Amino acid sequence: MTKNRQSINNCWRPLLVMLLAFHFSFSATLPALAQSKQQLEKDKVRVEQEIKKLNADLSKAKKNSKNNQKQLQLLEQKIHQRTRLINNINGQLNVLGVQMAQTQDSILMMRSQIDSLKAEYARVVRVLYGERGNLDKLVLLLDTKSYNTAYLRTKYFRDYSRYRRRQAGYIKQKEDELNETGLQLARQQQETTSLLAQERRQQQQLAQEQKEKEKSLKQSKQHEKNLQQQIDKKEKQKRQLQQQIQKIINEEIAKENKRRQQVSSQGKTTTASTTNSVETALSSEFSGNKGKLPWPVYYTKVVREYGKYTHSSGGQNMNNGIDLQCKSGASVQAVFEGTVSRVFTTPGGTKGIIVRHGDYMTVYANMGTVTVKEGTKVATKQNLGTVYTNDDGTAEFSFQLWKGTSSQNPRTWLR
Repeated sequence: MTKNRQSINNCWRPLLVMLLAFHFSFSATLPALAQSKQQLEKDKVRVEQEIKKLNADLSKAKKNSKNNQKQLQLLEQKIHQRTRLINNINGQLNVLGVQMAQTQDSILMMRSQIDSLKAEYARVVRVLYGERGNLDKLVLLLDTKSYNTAYLRTKYFRDYSRYRRRQAGYIKQKEDELNETGLQLARQQQETTSLLAQERRQQQQLAQEQKEKEKSLKQSKQHEKNLQQQIDKKEKQKRQLQQQIQKIINEEIAKENKRRQQVSSQGKTTTASTTNSVETALSSEFSGNKGKLPWPVYYTKVVREYGKYTHSSGGQNMNNGIDLQCKSGASVQAVFEGTVSRVFTTPGGTKGIIVRHGDYMTVYANMGTVTVKEGTKVATKQNLGTVYTNDDGTAEFSFQLWKGTSSQNPRTWLR
């Protein structure tokens, strides 16, 4: 009987140790993978929010046709975020791949262990069945030398019966766990399919955004080219205007010198002397107001100061005055009393006025309307017209001040 008991004990004791070892080895890897997957999902949500914000910013930028560079920058940021999102999805797919591999390994291990449990259980049953003739409970109880031995044998049979019931229940429990793990694997496979579909959509959107970027880059380059052409055209007109004004100033000085010579040769000394005295007084009065002259327009900012400057093409130009940005339709006023000696048209098609103040002349260029004529005497702050407004709504006015054939820095004359 002792031999039979040892045989039975040897059958079931290793089973419990094996099952516990499997349980702890499988469950130890789950928290790390779950934490990794949760972090990836949080990162995915954050990246999707960033892409949503970039879409809103890009939509605003597209409403402004001038903002091509901004559109390009936003598209580049969006492509970067889209790539991050795809990498995130790939990260989740990798985690799922590991989980699925572990789940499949767990299923195989569970099946193997269930098979082992059933085999061990069957072996115990076979041993008991083979020894059924030697294990009659009544005989074993009566075949004792003492009451204690009979009691221990009774307790053993009761405990062993409970063990067999537990063992059968444990096999059923492991089969249920196997079924649940199988369902978990199916859910993981479904999630993988969903993520793969998301990745394909993201890849398609990324390809579309790459096309938009190429298109935006092409438009940006064309915009820069057009802008450069406009700048070059403007600079050319600026040089032509400077040359035109210089020529007009020279003509005005030559005309005044000729007039004085004619007056002097005709013997009209009294008239010439009076005229010269008036002009000298006006020149002196104008010179005495240096630093006190009013600004010819109300401006929003100074576009270019007096002096030499380097333009975008790398060459140098001379600005003989000061260029001011104004509000559309800004009024232009004379900075000092004098006589309108010339009304002219600039190379850009706008209007210009030259007012003489004795030996000094002031130039008002890039005007849209003119309210005075040549020969008109004007007072300080008298309206001369309005600034020309471009098609884009900007208005830029140019003011110059000359003494003879020498241009002056208007900054030193205006208050």
